[in-house]
Amino acid sequence: MTMNPIAADADRWTGRLLADGYCIIPDLLPESVAALDRDLAPDFARTPFCEGGFYGARTKRFGRLLLRSAHAETLVRHPLVTGIVERVLSPWCDTIQLNLTQAIALHPGALPQLPHRDQDMWRGQPGEVEYLVNVMWPLTAYTRDNGATLVWPGSHGSRALESAAPDSNFAIDMAPGSALLFLGSTLHGAGRNSTRNVRRGCIVSYCLGWLKPYENQWLAYPPEVARRFTPELQALVGYRQHRPNLGNYEGRCPSILLGAAVPEHLGAIDALRPDQAARVAEYVEGQRLGRG
Repeated sequence: MTMNPIAADADRWTGRLLADGYCIIPDLLPESVAALDRDLAPDFARTPFCEGGFYGARTKRFGRLLLRSAHAETLVRHPLVTGIVERVLSPWCDTIQLNLTQAIALHPGALPQLPHRDQDMWRGQPGEVEYLVNVMWPLTAYTRDNGATLVWPGSHGSRALESAAPDSNFAIDMAPGSALLFLGSTLHGAGRNSTRNVRRGCIVSYCLGWLKPYENQWLAYPPEVARRFTPELQALVGYRQHRPNLGNYEGRCPSILLGAAVPEHLGAIDALRPDQAARVAEYVEGQRLGRG
């Protein structure tokens, strides 16, 4: 049987991502990225500069990209990208979720960002679990001179336990339409923009479905907004439960809030993993037969 081409590509890129901590997929969505950049131009112009040494005083950032441009969903739900993410994260979760969408503009004079691992936003044990996968989509060309993302190859996984930072890094030169994928355990940071031009890009991040996401998806996309999304996108931004029973609304899948009418009173319904459901069923049957 011939393997689906997207599945075969996802397997290949997943292997590279897990081996090196990052991978670069060229020429993935040049037309959609150009359209997204045009849609976001007014937001880039109106958004104030960040405050704080981590975000960067010469940097602009804003989220809620799915609300700002119809082209954002093309990036968020790209089948090759989500296929890779699901392969990386599925050992530790029932479903993945959107962690954030964020547009970033590094203006001339932006300083290098503190090297960091995005998984450190959660206080989980490093070295064993991968908590997220990031995808950087350049909207303009990324070069070492204009602040391209710096990556430390091989700094991921168990090496996150090492106190000393790896010796070598390199700037990820990319053209718009290409995508940089890197693990949450990979050391990285924005570079210095020593040019006279603004470097623009956006990052789409996915994490384990049972974590609290970086961007509060339910405030970014409340039900009146999410009702306009496709069912797949609704699920990705959090309108589904993660078994067992996590993220529920009145004991039900939160997708119930996206219907035309929401009942005032709801009865809770189990949402369990198969192993949990089997254990509960056995216990209930034992109680029914008086074996408790």
